[in-house]
Amino acid sequence: MSFDTAVSGIKAASTNLGIIGNNIANAGTTGFKSSRGDFTDVFATSLLGVSQNAIGKGVAVNGVNQSFSQGNITFTDNVLDMAVNGSGFFVLNDGGTQVYSRAGNFQVDRSGFVVNAAGQQLMTFNTTEAGNPTGGMSPLHIDTSLIQPEGTTEVTMSANLDSRATPPTVPWPGAGFDAFASPPTAPDPDMFNSSTSVTIYDSLGNAHTQSLYFVKTATSNEWNVYTLIDGVSQTGPDTVTFDSSGKIPTASLPVEVSVAGWTPQDTAGAANGAAAQNFTLDLSRLTQFGNEFSVSSIDQDGFTTGQLRGVEVGEGGIVYARFTNGQSRALGQVALADFANTAGLQPLGGSIWAETFTSGQPTLSNPGTGGVGVVQSGALEDSNVEVTQELVDMIVAQRNFQANAKVIQTEDTVTQAIINLR
Repeated sequence: MSFDTAVSGIKAASTNLGIIGNNIANAGTTGFKSSRGDFTDVFATSLLGVSQNAIGKGVAVNGVNQSFSQGNITFTDNVLDMAVNGSGFFVLNDGGTQVYSRAGNFQVDRSGFVVNAAGQQLMTFNTTEAGNPTGGMSPLHIDTSLIQPEGTTEVTMSANLDSRATPPTVPWPGAGFDAFASPPTAPDPDMFNSSTSVTIYDSLGNAHTQSLYFVKTATSNEWNVYTLIDGVSQTGPDTVTFDSSGKIPTASLPVEVSVAGWTPQDTAGAANGAAAQNFTLDLSRLTQFGNEFSVSSIDQDGFTTGQLRGVEVGEGGIVYARFTNGQSRALGQVALADFANTAGLQPLGGSIWAETFTSGQPTLSNPGTGGVGVVQSGALEDSNVEVTQELVDMIVAQRNFQANAKVIQTEDTVTQAIINLR
């Protein structure tokens, strides 16, 4: 009788409809991967094997396989939303166990860890503050506390001194200046040709003003440089000599002014508790052309403390924290896992997969290397379900169900006819 054969066909069609229904239900699920049913025919066997004239005994479900093809990338306004453009999976820490996902809708939990909706922590490769790898992995953590300030160690200046200038009418005194003296003393405009200033920082992050005064001497192509910090003389005269082309001779480079043992002061002129500081002023890029005094650039490497302003993620997966003082710090580099057989991964729900013996062990790589894709910040990967194809497959599965039901109905009619024989 064909009842069992038809029943197996109905079961297979029902299973197929269930798979299709699950795909359609998750057409809008971030990072979801569609599945398809694989079916195989069934033959009755004996100790002598299968006869050449044997009739099949129906169909069985051979497996349910997932398709890990790329889904569309949709852009969002959340910088912690991430999409993998290419192969690879985000690595997540689930209570000490590593699991894997293509869904990158992350957020920050109450402890500062970057997690998904299930609370699983995003894993990153450890890096230095500059973004260089240091080895090992750890959950990505965003610290909202103030960053430690850093005192200035070097000031670099690029400027032009006017070659047409004449020596000042009032000589620079040898005793120096003190803005906190009583009465305070300061340079007279007739004592120098040009001046500029830059903000520097002490070890506590307090800002101070470093002023530079340029005085042309009676010697051709020669200038003296005087340095004051917060109106108090620190160095000078430091001599800079130019050649006939208006540049510093190569043999004289580098030209550096050293400030040694500077004790930072508060607004009243008293020590403010910061450490004594040494730093250099690099004047190697000074020129002396027949043009007005101008400063092209003046930079220093210190900074005050800063509050977290935002987070950025590059294509290489490096996560940077940006601070209100203009500084940035690398927090880690997003790790991506790849498998020899992605179809062997075990789905756990929530767009999460686990490693199995069939999938093989994960290969961990930086985004954009080792055959894995790049990370796009402010974006999510859509489900790869093609709804139109699923609807067509659903019609086919429905017809298969109906056809197998018709076989049962026909078999019932035949059986009834045999019973009614007189």
